[in-house]
Amino acid sequence: MFSSPFSDENEHDLGAITLTDEQGRSLECYIEDSLMVDGQEYFLLLPKHSPVEIFAWRTEDEEEAILIEDDATIAEIFSTAQAVLAEQNLELQNTAYALTVAGDLPPVEEAEIFTLEIEDEEENLEPEQLQLLANFYHKKQEYAIYTPLDPLLFFAKKSQSGQPELLSPEEFRKFQPLLEKYLFDEAE
Repeated sequence: MFSSPFSDENEHDLGAITLTDEQGRSLECYIEDSLMVDGQEYFLLLPKHSPVEIFAWRTEDEEEAILIEDDATIAEIFSTAQAVLAEQNLELQNTAYALTVAGDLPPVEEAEIFTLEIEDEEENLEPEQLQLLANFYHKKQEYAIYTPLDPLLFFAKKSQSGQPELLSPEEFRKFQPLLEKYLFDEAE
């Protein structure tokens, strides 16, 4: 029988953690699980509010969705996106590491699902399914706001100062086999 290094407590008992990025923005997360490895505490985190992604649609030869990631473009379109989501009683938030929305998401409708094929030469990544929340235009450019159907999880550790910090990509690659073993063994 597999003995999990993660705690057996449920998420309500584990509480919450707030992640902060370099710009001082915060992201409230529920602690889904915790793990001790060589005296270092690690956390599996789920954002309190639903993450969203904004795409710009290009329709030159064929329709293509371009993920908006740069802070300048997000700042430029943020108030318009915020207003469009407010019509659905959703509050768009520019939080650390991801845009999020507070409020009740609409029910998932098959016609509103977008499948994003992720191309990565190093890894064979699964397509991501996203639910359309809203469309809007800004300066004649069409944008769409989506939320992932699968939960967005973050992996963090407790720093020497006691504050939670995201794992660097190198740390995550080192930590990933242990996490996958736990997750796959837990599912069996």
